Amino acid sequence: MRYHCDRFASLQATILSVAETQLDWIQVVVLALVQGFTEFLPVSSSAHLVLMPVLVGWPDQGLAFDVALHIGTLVAVVWFFRRDIANMAGAWVQSITQRRLTPDAKLAWAVLLGTIPVGLAGLLFKDVVATHLRSPVVLAWGMIIFGLVLGWADMRRHAERSLPEMTWKTVTFIAFAQALALIPGTSRSGITLTAGLFAGLSRDAAARFSFLLSIPVILLAGGLEGIELASSPDPVDWNALMLGTAVAAVSAYVCIRMFLALIKRIGMWPFVLYRIILGVVLIAIFG
Repeated sequence: MRYHCDRFASLQATILSVAETQLDWIQVVVLALVQGFTEFLPVSSSAHLVLMPVLVGWPDQGLAFDVALHIGTLVAVVWFFRRDIANMAGAWVQSITQRRLTPDAKLAWAVLLGTIPVGLAGLLFKDVVATHLRSPVVLAWGMIIFGLVLGWADMRRHAERSLPEMTWKTVTFIAFAQALALIPGTSRSGITLTAGLFAGLSRDAAARFSFLLSIPVILLAGGLEGIELASSPDPVDWNALMLGTAVAAVSAYVCIRMFLALIKRIGMWPFVLYRIILGVVLIAIFG
């Protein structure tokens, strides 16, 4: 194991020495692309953001950059679902003022109620996760185990229900499953897709509900990081933040569009196999 660690450290030093003149901008673009393309796929963006800097010897990108990447992915998902969100918002207001629960109003309530468990879990267990579970090995096993569960859910799906056919029981099941995303390597999109498939949603419906659920979750996560950032004395590189936000937004938008276009044909197993391979790589490096 010591031999492999020494080789890996040597590889880091070599790559760093080659790229150090361009490191800042390369890091901004690459990490933004990684965040954009993995935030909404069931492959765990956190695993990729942990692995990438280690592989190339990059320093920590800092809290401000994390907030910028979250803003970028939030812009992408909101813009992609802008018409759905507008319809849901209007119907939600009507459900309160006129007590009319249309399909759009029901979906809006489902997104709001589906966010409560993960929000509470984040507040209660954030420190526990940060201190005891933030290890590459835990992350790797999370990738493998929850990846296999995703594959199982895709294989045994027994119904093809659409979003308007989603029951409150299904919403509750997906909501509590989403709280498991606090475990490193789980993937928020992965666990919500898994729960949706187990509950009988079609691949497209499970993916769309997962994407809509991401909006309040990203808002909450970005808000908490923003609060921490406000009290941080670290300087802010605004050029890097703006570039990172833009690259993350564009790549995330492309990712959402491609995923929804392909999901009915390719299913979940390409992502399951990718998760297993990445998990094994992480264990080989850090185990």
